[in-house]
Amino acid sequence: MCAQNHKKPSWLRAFAGERCPRCRKGKMYKYPIWNLGKLLQMNSHCSVCGLKFERETGFYYGAMYVSYAFTVATLVSEFLLLTSVFNIQNPDTWFLVILASLALMLPIFFRYSRVLYIRMAGQVNYDYDPETEQP
Repeated sequence: MCAQNHKKPSWLRAFAGERCPRCRKGKMYKYPIWNLGKLLQMNSHCSVCGLKFERETGFYYGAMYVSYAFTVATLVSEFLLLTSVFNIQNPDTWFLVILASLALMLPIFFRYSRVLYIRMAGQVNYDYDPETEQP
């Protein structure tokens, strides 16, 4: 009989790796983030602990607000960076730089807003022990 390591990864590592909020090991998404054609495809359940990722129909509509907060934070920080640090006063330059960065960041915002939202509002039983309970 081999000993298994049941220690959970850290919350931050699990968040960055888009892992299950309960066991922090199972993948939430079927494909990597750079596969833009299949960016939206989530696993229905965790492959490790069996947690259902979509708590109810339309559960992730609330993640739009998290994505909006990410977008606003990016806009404000880039604007402050362009005006204060680089002393760029041309609105056309602001527009182009911010638009380009948002186009690159939107896939990341989409996925991480869902990952954060299920941790914030998911009503997940985080004390689940796979050895003593059923999912």
